[in-house]
Amino acid sequence: MNILSTIAPAMAGRRAFLILCHPARSPFKPHHNEFLDSSEKFNFYSKDIYIQGYKWGNGSKKILFLHGWRSNSFYWKKYVEAVSLEDYTIYSIDAPGHGASGGKILYVPLYSEVIKQVINSLGKMDTVIAHSMGSFSILHALYTSPGLSVDRLVIMASPGKGSDFITFFRDTLRLSDRSVKALLDYFEEKLGEPIDFFSAPKFASVLTIPGLIVHDKEDPEAPYNYAVQIHDSWRQSILFTTSGLGHNLKSPIVVQEVCSFIEGIPIQNQ
Repeated sequence: MNILSTIAPAMAGRRAFLILCHPARSPFKPHHNEFLDSSEKFNFYSKDIYIQGYKWGNGSKKILFLHGWRSNSFYWKKYVEAVSLEDYTIYSIDAPGHGASGGKILYVPLYSEVIKQVINSLGKMDTVIAHSMGSFSILHALYTSPGLSVDRLVIMASPGKGSDFITFFRDTLRLSDRSVKALLDYFEEKLGEPIDFFSAPKFASVLTIPGLIVHDKEDPEAPYNYAVQIHDSWRQSILFTTSGLGHNLKSPIVVQEVCSFIEGIPIQNQ
């Protein structure tokens, strides 16, 4: 990559972008399929990418789940099982390049467009619940489409800034400054915005809906300080802090707090 950037920077930038945005798709295991097969499956296309969706329940209130990087809709099993399927209709989608959906790459604006499409198609969501990159992407969707019909939002373990991904990528592959510049140039050309545009605290600053932010102080993948910044930017938010749970956030206490928020039960601001 470093050599290529000296002789063909545009090609190097494109190649670096594709590597950065290429998830290693985790295969389904039998117990994954057993849970997902308990749903009513649906699908649609977004920018010619096949998107797999899942539906549980037939209640009058609607919830949409959005998983994170290198995950799929099985992530939400404990949450789906904790919600009354008589009161709620639950939807979940596999992001592009993940689960049973098509595509080979994923980046925030792409995920955001899929989210907008599914909400506009299914109608108003009483609650959207997202994890990791799903959190960053729903914040982007609501920032760029403020009329998107969502009544309340739960974001868990959200990354904070797009520049952090570039820094991690640079350090991991030991990219030269020239290679990083080629990547950033291609990124801005491809997405129409510079890397600094992608800021979760900035996206959250326009929100006027109630929200719950769940984040662990020892999260090794998404620094906790961003949860504090998002909370400070989002006036209607509650910050629920955990310790020792890491990035996963599927423990019973988190599931309980998320379900309490869905039901409108007051949560102590942490």
